[in-house]
Amino acid sequence: MRILQKNHIVPSEITSHALYTRRREFLRLSAGIAIAGFLPEAQARLGPGKASVFSTTEAPTSLKNVTSYNNFYEFGTNKEDPAEYAHTLRVKPWTVSIEGLVKKPKTMGMEEILKLAPLEERIYRLRCVEGWSMVIPWLGFPLVSLLKQVEPLGSAKYVEFITAVQPDTMPGIRRGVLDWPYTEGLRLDEALHPLTIMAAGLYGDVLPNQNGAPLRLVVPWKYGFKSGKSIVKIRLTDSQPRTTWMKSAPSEYGFYSNVNPTVDHPRWSQATERRIGEFFKRKTLPFNGYADQVAQLYTGLDLRKYF
Repeated sequence: MRILQKNHIVPSEITSHALYTRRREFLRLSAGIAIAGFLPEAQARLGPGKASVFSTTEAPTSLKNVTSYNNFYEFGTNKEDPAEYAHTLRVKPWTVSIEGLVKKPKTMGMEEILKLAPLEERIYRLRCVEGWSMVIPWLGFPLVSLLKQVEPLGSAKYVEFITAVQPDTMPGIRRGVLDWPYTEGLRLDEALHPLTIMAAGLYGDVLPNQNGAPLRLVVPWKYGFKSGKSIVKIRLTDSQPRTTWMKSAPSEYGFYSNVNPTVDHPRWSQATERRIGEFFKRKTLPFNGYADQVAQLYTGLDLRKYF
C-alpha cells in the first residue's frame, strides 16, 4: 500500500494570519458544546481546532446558507428539505464499521473515532455539480487516520462508503428517489490523500444533521455529491464500487467526478459557477482550485473519458 506524502501547498492557499485570528476567536467561543455528548473532553479535542495549511483564504459562506441550502436526498430533493426535515435523524448512538480487504476489521463508536486524531479546521471550497458553490469551514481529520486503524491489505484498491438508512426519519428513503443506501467510492490513493477528510463539525460546532451528522466524507477537489453524509460503513475492495449516482444516471455522473470545467454535464455547462451569496458567476477552477495538490494523481488518465 502506498501512503502519499504531504503535497506542496501554494502560498495563496495558506490561511492568512488575520483570517486565522478571526476564526480562532469564533471557535474559542462556540466549539465543543454540542459534541460533548459524544466525547467528554470535547472542549479539548474538538475546539478550537488546529489550523490547517490546506485551508483556502477565501471568505466562508454564511452559516445560514451552509445549513439551509443542501443536497441530502434522504430528506427530500429540494434544497430546503434537509434543513426542514433532518432534525429527526437519530445520531446517537452511532457506529461506523470498516471492513473488506483489511487485516483488522473494526466497528467504532463516535467516541473512539473522535479520539483518533486532533480535529483541524479545514476551510474548503465546495463545488456542486449543479453549478453552485460554497466555502465551508469544516472540523475534521484526515481519512487516512481512520483507515490505518484496520490496516488495508495490499490487494485493496478502492474504498466504498455506505450511508445510513432510517426509513422512519428519512422521508426521501420512502419515496425511492434513488437506490438506497447511498453509496460512494474513491480510489485508495484518493482516500489516503491529505486533503480527504472525515468531518464531524463545521463553523466550530457539531455537524448539523442536514450537513451529514455525525460524520461525513469531504473530498474538496470533487463535486459535492462524492462526499457521502451520515456514513455507517466503509469497505475496502479490489474493484471499483458502483456508486449511487452511477447507477442512477451513468451518462451524467462518472466514478471520478473531479471538478473539470472542460467536461460539461449533459444538461448544463460546468465552465462557470455561482458562489452562494454572490450575484455574478465566476469561472470554475480545475479540480475546484486544488490542481496543484491532486492533479498528479491522474497523470496519463483521460479526464474526459474518466469523468
